[in-house]
Amino acid sequence: MSDRPPFVDTHVHFHDLRHETLTWVWLEAGWVHPILGDIGALQSQRYTAEDFLAETRFQNVGKVVHVQAALGSADPVDETIWLQEAFGRWGVPHGIVAEAPLAADDAGSILERHVEASPNLRGIRDFGPGDYLVDPAWQRGYALLAKHDLVCCLDSMPETYAKARALAEKTPDVTLCIDHTGFPRARDDEYFAFWRKELEGAAQAPNTVIKISGLGMLDPDWTVASFRPWVEAAIEAFGTDRAFFGTNWPVDRMRSSYGDVLDAYWEIIGQYTADERTALWSGNAERIFRL
Repeated sequence: MSDRPPFVDTHVHFHDLRHETLTWVWLEAGWVHPILGDIGALQSQRYTAEDFLAETRFQNVGKVVHVQAALGSADPVDETIWLQEAFGRWGVPHGIVAEAPLAADDAGSILERHVEASPNLRGIRDFGPGDYLVDPAWQRGYALLAKHDLVCCLDSMPETYAKARALAEKTPDVTLCIDHTGFPRARDDEYFAFWRKELEGAAQAPNTVIKISGLGMLDPDWTVASFRPWVEAAIEAFGTDRAFFGTNWPVDRMRSSYGDVLDAYWEIIGQYTADERTALWSGNAERIFRL
């Protein structure tokens, strides 16, 4: 571990169910995740910046990007305000990917309010309704991200990568980040070939990037060997200058410890040069998210 540069974690989530205005419907007792199923082990009262720092204090984490986690709140800007307050007190998160309903008529004003609420705002994530990647109203909101130099963090799957590429090519001044390694839903050879082909297509748009994260969600008994082909294929598709890592913490905590995930990532990228490893570990994320 001593030879590693400080890690930049580009995908963490905080919550505190005692908050007066924020809601995390997916963390309410009894709520079943549509993909992961029973996540009762995750549905705790809180997981805050302070808790994250306590858990990761021996892991040499240099910078952190928080990705929108509150769902069902009346005003998505409240989460940004809460996270900026956490940064003021604890020094994390350094970057915030907030929620904004990009198809809404007032998407522009919501983005402006996010920007005013936090100098750490770096991106937007929106689980839009329906087939939103091709929805003209959603695309208009997406194009507004360029004004504020905001990254769009996209939850996706291989069936949507072609639409993501088309969106990226249509809006070249917005960086489109494919989250969770493209969120592969299966682990068999046939699916891997399909995922890889579609991911390579998405990578053809030069303003797309890949966040290697979340692989443990659908690989509960993962090993370095089971992670390796997905990580290597993602880096091969996007190159060592458009790929970086995130832990999806604390969601992936259901599958392992924080140090286990970092150790696996570092072992897998051991084949690259020192400069390439540094880029993948920290440099690319710092550049893309302006950290």
